Amino acid sequence: MNTQTFRDLDRKDTVSHRCGVTMNDSADARVIAEVMQEKHGIEVLHYPAMIRLDTEGKMVFDMEELSESLGRTFTAYDFEVVMSTHYGRMVMIDENKVVLFGDMEEARQYEE
Repeated sequence: MNTQTFRDLDRKDTVSHRCGVTMNDSADARVIAEVMQEKHGIEVLHYPAMIRLDTEGKMVFDMEELSESLGRTFTAYDFEVVMSTHYGRMVMIDENKVVLFGDMEEARQYEE
C-alpha cells in the first residue's frame, strides 16, 4: 500500500479550478438553478434544504437574465441574500454581473 503524506503532495496536485455556490432551497433559488443548469458545464445538485451549483473555470450570474426568469427585478445584492456560501473568487463585474472564478489568476484582473 502506497501511503502519501501531506508533505509528499505537490501544490499542482491539490489546486482546483472549480467554483460554486450553495443556496438555501427557495422559490428564487430554484429559478436560479433552472437558469444556470442551461449553461454549459454547470452541475446542479438538489438536496433537501439546499441547492448547489458547481463548475470548472468560472460561473457567470447575469442579473438581467435572472430578473427576466423571476419576473421581477433581481439585483446582485438580492443574489447575495439567496446564496448561503460560495467557493472560488467572487467578483461583482458591474451591477448586473457576478462572476465566480475557479482560477484565481483569471480573477486578479479585477483586483483594485
